[in-house]
Amino acid sequence: MVFLVAALLLMGIVLGTVAHVPLQVSLVAAAVIGGWLLLFAVRERRTRIRRSRREPAP
Repeated sequence: MVFLVAALLLMGIVLGTVAHVPLQVSLVAAAVIGGWLLLFAVRERRTRIRRSRREPAP
């Protein structure tokens, strides 16, 4: 829950900052965030696949 609140707070700060920084900075930040989300999704998917292989079939 604390992580969610921190994420929302950070998102509000970043969205407020985007209005005041150059477009290139915003695009770089968007690429970094997109890369982080992609990495997170891949890690979660790999974990789910590994867990499903360990569980015995019913």
